[in-house]
Amino acid sequence: MDRLIEELKNNFGYDHFRDGQRTIIEDVMNGRDTLGILPTGTGKSLCYQLPAHLLKGVTVVVSPLISLMVDQVKQLKAQGIKAVTAINSFMDRNERIRVTKNLDRYKLIYVSPEMLQNDDIVDGLKRTGVDLFVIDEAHCISQWGHEFRTDYLKLHLVIEELGDPTVLALSATATPEVQDDILEKLNKPDMNKRIHPMDKTNISFAVKHVTTPESKLIEITQLLERTHVPTMIYFSSRQWAERVATELQTKLNKRIAFYHGGMEQTDRMLVQQQFMNDQLDIICCTSAFGMGVDKKNIRLIIHFHFPPQLESFIQEIGRAGRDGAASASLLLYAPKDHYLPQMLIESELPDVNRLPGILNYVERKRGQNGVLPLDEVIIGDLELSESQWNFIHFQMEQAGMVDNRHIMKPTEDPDFLQKLTMLVQERWTYKQNKLNEMVHWIHETGCRRVSLYQSFQDNTRLPEVPCCDACEFDIDEIEWQEVNRTEIAGGTWEERLASIFGRGVAR
Repeated sequence: MDRLIEELKNNFGYDHFRDGQRTIIEDVMNGRDTLGILPTGTGKSLCYQLPAHLLKGVTVVVSPLISLMVDQVKQLKAQGIKAVTAINSFMDRNERIRVTKNLDRYKLIYVSPEMLQNDDIVDGLKRTGVDLFVIDEAHCISQWGHEFRTDYLKLHLVIEELGDPTVLALSATATPEVQDDILEKLNKPDMNKRIHPMDKTNISFAVKHVTTPESKLIEITQLLERTHVPTMIYFSSRQWAERVATELQTKLNKRIAFYHGGMEQTDRMLVQQQFMNDQLDIICCTSAFGMGVDKKNIRLIIHFHFPPQLESFIQEIGRAGRDGAASASLLLYAPKDHYLPQMLIESELPDVNRLPGILNYVERKRGQNGVLPLDEVIIGDLELSESQWNFIHFQMEQAGMVDNRHIMKPTEDPDFLQKLTMLVQERWTYKQNKLNEMVHWIHETGCRRVSLYQSFQDNTRLPEVPCCDACEFDIDEIEWQEVNRTEIAGGTWEERLASIFGRGVAR
């Protein structure tokens, strides 16, 4: 038995690697910077968790969501791997200080890109010594970094400050264009690429055109009345997620909850854990839920609203069928549905016509000491979204006009306004093209599987399940009866037992 297989079995209990894992792990162990693209559910996390155990120094994992960090730390500790921690804003301040002062006690440290702007954390990592720097869900660099979370675009500076350790970027979905963007933003043009097919052969696809949002609720109710499997319903609106969850609770004998970014962190973590532990049947959620959620038996993904790009759609439907069993995706489309993702794009980028006024405001407000007001003050005064101001602030940093502590510099680029305007227009065009690709797929008349993945890979594998509604798949014929509940609510024990086996119990 070779060493990697031996370590895999001893530490993680597996007898063999899944497709793509071993080559990525060997690259990392040989010190090669690597971009790994593996389908959702194929065990990307093992590609850094096993090296973290074997390497001498620390492995840092940049993770986008607190719930994802907490869940992975919990799983590793349950497996007996104790030298692991997550540094995030949800930690008690004293606990964060204690962990930061004792980073040398850990082999694996999860952290958000925002936390890596903390000098104390970076200084502690420098003293400890980082062997491997991992960006999990690396598509976030391209998808979120330009507007929403610009600290993703500063990771290359952190890598340099940590002494240029081996870098591993992992994702389940990235077009060649996004792959190149990841390499550029990490300043790693020679990164080794390990790109594996992204299409999942156990998912069937369907799109239904309806007349109104209320028609969607009718379709969902009818489907879930006969389909008894773990289900995720995606929304682009928090209000709609709550409304549909409430209405389904009155219509179905199922355990249903909603999840979105407007909830308290503890409530979100509770809902996630309940769903993971089969204490919920259906979750009505926004894109804030799902990334990295390792629930094997999700069978049905429904999109009440469609996301603004195919990458997001592939990520979300990829959460079904992680165990390889037959699963399905249903997207419901009503006229004017495209207005919502259009509004999301508008909320992410500043209006070019307002840029001169915004920059004049910044100049007036910076004061005699050269310090800008807090972000919250600027956002409130100018009625900007957080993403819009993050976009402008990051470009000011790049131009040397302000640092990350809001200290204005005495020199300014005289062409900054023109450059900023061009950059906004470029990003607007890029996002519009992404939205157009998504809408085109919804109206596709040919094979949906081929159309969905053609921008990501040259060929599409033969599915193991009925393919799509263009290839004679009919989601209305599905009658899954899978039940996997930790707790079956209500009724006598005979009735609860009958509900598990789907038949009557003799008295």
